[in-house]
Amino acid sequence: MQAHGHLRKMQVALDETVQYTLRLDALEIPLNALLGRSITLRYANTIHCIHCGRKTKKSFNQGYCYPCFTRLAQCDLCIVKPELCHFAAGTCREPDWAQQHCFQPHYVYLANSSGIKVGITRASQLPTRWIDQGASAAIPLFKVDSRRLSGLIEVRFKSHVADRTQWQRMLKGPAEPLDLKAKRDELLALTASELESLRNEFGNQSIESLVDADNVEINYPVLAYPSKVKSFNFEKTPEVSGILQGIKGQYLILDTGVINIRKFAGYEVTMTVA
Repeated sequence: MQAHGHLRKMQVALDETVQYTLRLDALEIPLNALLGRSITLRYANTIHCIHCGRKTKKSFNQGYCYPCFTRLAQCDLCIVKPELCHFAAGTCREPDWAQQHCFQPHYVYLANSSGIKVGITRASQLPTRWIDQGASAAIPLFKVDSRRLSGLIEVRFKSHVADRTQWQRMLKGPAEPLDLKAKRDELLALTASELESLRNEFGNQSIESLVDADNVEINYPVLAYPSKVKSFNFEKTPEVSGILQGIKGQYLILDTGVINIRKFAGYEVTMTVA
């Protein structure tokens, strides 16, 4: 089997085991069935922006050309740090885009990926966001009115818990089981006064506590985890080949190393399966 096109972030679907689909432009290739097979990804030394399609020598922010990176609201710093939202100051790059994406319900959650972490995401991105981070389990804490408010809550929690995934540790195996409900209750107690201040500022109705939410357990299609994580980069290794041993987060786990598919969105490749 051989397929050719530009990589996009893998599609995921929560099931008993997460179902993955590799996208090469319009082609969709189910990956779970390829576990144990030899695959090769050959980079054609060509990148096209995932937004405008412009050919670019370098990719920014996982798939954008430099003009799009500097122009689009989805590439602004406030997407990574939503507490820095500057919409109210009138300096948002794309106010219409912000209305559609930032002024929509968001969730604040706890996830167990490489250990406990706090995170945020749009309501429409659950459970995709958890899967993309390689979380073994997750639980929503709050549903809020806007991205900025979710970021302000996340900042309060970051004083007590990590907000990043250690991707190498995540790829070495399932996360050690944690009692997410107990951790949630502990963090709620630690941040009670700060959360009350946010409720007073934004209105009690703007923050919905999800105290009855249950854990979501996530299992990944992995035959074997690497004992040592070696990461491939198309710029240094234009041909990546090996036995597909697993898929977790946005990573393909080969017997020769791992590759982050999302990182190389927009890269033109040929995929061969033996």
